[in-house]
Amino acid sequence: MSRVLVLDDDPRIRQMLQRYLTGEGFTVALAGTLQQAQQAFTQQSINLVLLDLKLGAENGLDFARAIRATDKRTPIIILSSKDDVVDKVVGLEVGADDYIAKPFHLRELLARIRAAMRRAETTLVDESLLPAGPPRSENISFGNWRMARASRLVTNHLGQELPLTSKEYKLLGVFVEHPRRVLSRDQLTNKVSGRAWNAYDRSIDTQIRRLRKKIEDDPGNPKLIKTVRGEGYIFSVDVHVETDFS
Repeated sequence: MSRVLVLDDDPRIRQMLQRYLTGEGFTVALAGTLQQAQQAFTQQSINLVLLDLKLGAENGLDFARAIRATDKRTPIIILSSKDDVVDKVVGLEVGADDYIAKPFHLRELLARIRAAMRRAETTLVDESLLPAGPPRSENISFGNWRMARASRLVTNHLGQELPLTSKEYKLLGVFVEHPRRVLSRDQLTNKVSGRAWNAYDRSIDTQIRRLRKKIEDDPGNPKLIKTVRGEGYIFSVDVHVETDFS
């Protein structure tokens, strides 16, 4: 059973969240101060943290920073009565996965909790268990495209070179290494940019749209890079190792 830690200095909110989340099948740990939260986090197995930004004289961001100093994976969702862009940006920069302003609807919060946990579980997949893709030194083909890994060139069936930015090439490389497997936004962001994805980050979606415009016959109806709603993207075409592109 997943355990959620709720850090909020308002006892009414703590009790409300405990009743609701317990009814939804979660185990809930409660904390009203940073010290209580730290004790609960170190002494119990916590799967997700809900924290308020303003805790009297204390700041919930300090707890988020403390978690991220040693733990990069446990999802953190910020709850705050301050629906301010600056607060959102700062919270996400210190490592929070999502932000929801008070007052919030409990069903929306539940959906965000489950989504954050799914992303965390997907990220924890052992990459060594992924289906083996083509070696990075090989020439490969997919659809009407050819990729020469050594020279980093992508060409169409007429031999015309496809102009790709460094990140577009890297993103395409991730897909061809894991064909026909759903890759989450977090996995893609980590492999392309070396950082974690958050709920407000749309950079990977933008890169995929740009890549689709270059490799898809009809970007509005993609056949190579398909969206898997609620999960991520899949490279839905076979990849073949080739010895000769002539």
